[in-house]
Amino acid sequence: MPEIGRTTRLIHAPANVVWHLLTDTNQWPRWGPSVRAVDCPTQFIGADTRGRVQTALGLWLPFQIVHWEEGRAWSWKVAGIRATGHRVYSLNPDACQVTFDVPSWALPYLPVCATALRRLDRLATGSPR
Repeated sequence: MPEIGRTTRLIHAPANVVWHLLTDTNQWPRWGPSVRAVDCPTQFIGADTRGRVQTALGLWLPFQIVHWEEGRAWSWKVAGIRATGHRVYSLNPDACQVTFDVPSWALPYLPVCATALRRLDRLATGSPR
């Protein structure tokens, strides 16, 4: 996927804490501004997980995890279209860098991704930032 859009945030929490939030479908509505609900056969996603996501507009769309690197990265297709990629890099035991990549067609979605990263930061650190 030729990503040309990217937003990154330093989070002062262990990478495994952030990874847990990124892969727990019960948490997606808490950090994802465009996610209202998730219908998935498993709580935690993995390689080739499939389910449905309800958008902020109320539409239910199918999703599939199409790239998986345990503890490090995943990306998905939503409604059959390649969507965001999610990456976590451990910097030290207490901090990580989280990056969301977007394909060229989704560049207007970058501010939504930046909001998602701020929410992830608050959830991971318990901070009101």
